[in-house]
Amino acid sequence: QLQLVESGGGLVQPGGSLRLSCTASGFTLNNYVIGWFRQAPGKEREEVSIISVGGRVTNYADSVKGRFTISRDNAKSTVYLQMNSLKPEDTAVYYCAARRNWATLKEMSYDYWGQGTQVTVSS
Repeated sequence: QLQLVESGGGLVQPGGSLRLSCTASGFTLNNYVIGWFRQAPGKEREEVSIISVGGRVTNYADSVKGRFTISRDNAKSTVYLQMNSLKPEDTAVYYCAARRNWATLKEMSYDYWGQGTQVTVSS
């Protein structure tokens, strides 16, 4: 069964940091463009960041630019989302997704999606 698995979510105070990980079961992430998305309660899913297959090209939503960093370690077949200076408005379920070809950040047509990991930013 082909699936993505996110981990690393949790409860953190405003200003804190978390690192999310995205791994794959049944296939390797190394040949896929990976996107991170999030969905807050009562809101639509929104794009957060995207990284190319080789990791050289990345893109970020304006709301997270300068605070979040996407990276990948193809030796470990893992993609990371380092989240710093977290704000209460970052609270959401975070999803990673995989697709074969590069896309704009707002494109949500992906081949595989994970189940999500909850991130809660609160004092």
